[in-house]
Amino acid sequence: MSESLRFIDAFAGAGGMSLGLERAGFELALAFDLDLCAVATMRKNHPGRENCIHVADINTLLDNSTLRDFGITPGAVDLVTGGPPCQGFSIQRTIGDDADDRNDLVIRFMEFVALVKPRCFLMENVPALGGTRGKAILDKALQYIASQGYLTDSKVLDAADFGVPQRRRRRFILGERTDTPFMSVALPDPPKTRIRTTVRDAIGHLPEPPLDGSDHPDFPNHRRDLLSPQNLERIAALKPGQGRQHLPDALLAECHKRSPAEIGHRNVYGRMSWDEPSPTITARFDSFTRGQFGHPEQDRTISLREGAVLQTFPLEYVFIGNKVEIARQIGNAVPPTLACVIGDILRDRL
Repeated sequence: MSESLRFIDAFAGAGGMSLGLERAGFELALAFDLDLCAVATMRKNHPGRENCIHVADINTLLDNSTLRDFGITPGAVDLVTGGPPCQGFSIQRTIGDDADDRNDLVIRFMEFVALVKPRCFLMENVPALGGTRGKAILDKALQYIASQGYLTDSKVLDAADFGVPQRRRRRFILGERTDTPFMSVALPDPPKTRIRTTVRDAIGHLPEPPLDGSDHPDFPNHRRDLLSPQNLERIAALKPGQGRQHLPDALLAECHKRSPAEIGHRNVYGRMSWDEPSPTITARFDSFTRGQFGHPEQDRTISLREGAVLQTFPLEYVFIGNKVEIARQIGNAVPPTLACVIGDILRDRL
C-alpha cells in the first residue's frame, strides 16, 4: 500500500473488529465505547496507541468540534465501522416496547458516518435487525445514509463459513461513498469449499484450569466457573453435544420439564461437541444455565479464555474486568478472523 488506510471503530467494545482490520493492514485512527472495562481492555492490548482509544458517547461525537478534539476531520479516514447495541430488537427479547431507545443508536451510527465522510463504512448487528423488530429501523437508516451519498450492501454472514470455530450469524451492512472512485464493494459470499474449524481445533490443546477457580498460571482469563452441586450433577449426566432435553426429569428445573418445542431453550445446560463449531458465544457464555456452554468432556462451563479463543482472539489478548464484564466483552465482539476476511476485501478494493 502506498499509504495507510485509516479507520474509526465506533462501539468498539473489546476490539475484535479493530484487531481483524489491523491484521488486514488498516491503521486505527480512533476507537470509542461507553464501557469502561472494554476500553481498558483495548488499551491494554494496544500499547503505544492508548491515546486514540477513548471512553466516549456517540451522541457527543456528533458535534464537529468534539470530533476535531479527537483529531478527526471530515474525509480524513477511509473506513468507519461499528456495532451499535442490539438489545432493543433482539429476538431474545420477548417483552417490552419495540420503541426502545437503544434502537436509535443505529441511526446515530449512520449520522456519525455522514459527519465523518469516510470512503466506506461497515456496520455489524444481529440478524433480527432485518426482522420484525428491526426492519423499520434498518429501512430508516438505509434511506438516511442513501440521502448522504452512500450505496449499501446488506448480508447475513455466518462466522463458521469463514474459519471461525463458532456458528455465529450476524448482519453486516457495507456502504461506499459514491463521489469517490467507485469500488463496487460487496460483502463476501461463503467460500464454495467450506472447511469448518471445530471446538477441538480451537481449544482442545488448552490444559484444564485450576480446580479452585483461579486463573491458570500460563493462560490469562483461563479459569473455571464453580458450579453448584446440582449443576455438577446435570453436566456429569450429559455427553458431548447434548442439552437439557437429554437430562433425566429428576435433574430438570420445573420450568424446563415441558418440551423444548413448546418453550424453547433447547440447549441450556448443554455441552459443546468437540468436532463441530461451537454455538454462538453470547454475553452470558460464562454461565452453564444460559446455553450450550459446557465443556465437551470436563464437568465445567468453558472458561473465559476458551470463549475468547472460540471468538478467535489470540491467547495473549488480556481482558480487563470481573467475570460478567469480561464475558460481556467477549460475547459482544466481532470475531477478529471474520473482521480480517472483510478487511482484506476492503483493503484490496480501496
